[in-house]
Amino acid sequence: MFKPVTADFFDAPTLDLSRNLLGQLLVHELPEGIVAGRIVETEAYMGAEDRAAHSFGNRRTKRTEIMFGKAGLVYTYQMHTHTLINVVSGPIDTPRAILIRAVEPVEGIDLMAELRGRHLPIKQWTSGPGKLTKAMGITMDYYGHRFTERPLYIAEGDPVHAVSVGPRVGIGNSQEAVHYPYRFWEQDNPYVSKFR
Repeated sequence: MFKPVTADFFDAPTLDLSRNLLGQLLVHELPEGIVAGRIVETEAYMGAEDRAAHSFGNRRTKRTEIMFGKAGLVYTYQMHTHTLINVVSGPIDTPRAILIRAVEPVEGIDLMAELRGRHLPIKQWTSGPGKLTKAMGITMDYYGHRFTERPLYIAEGDPVHAVSVGPRVGIGNSQEAVHYPYRFWEQDNPYVSKFR
């Protein structure tokens, strides 16, 4: 039903790719069924020169190593108890990545309810980077996987026409990088994360 995008989809400059990802589908084929969400919010991290990026100053650690790889690889990391999922972007050895911040559930609603907790309203299932991985059963095991390959991949969706751009969320101590307009979201979409 869903078909992974081809590798050349990821060949765009990071900020363009962050915008192009909006409207595409994040798909996870689980043993219990398929869950899919339409990407409605992303955040770009521009590598060496971006204080908010894990790879600022070309920092190479066990965690950031994958960011130096090919565009289209999966970069997962833990924050508190959450797994966050990113798309590696930019040329090899240019450690950039795009955080998928929010998706709108489109497939496997029942399974998402199960994974996220049936007591929660649907608008809260995937409206944040840690929530969406829980709702979609995405774990740290996908670190280094390719977004062009099953069972976790990006499939073609519909382009988003009304895109808003603004500063990123939750990067408080990163000096001038706090103000960079590197967050992209679909205007008026109820699944975009709520930020304080």
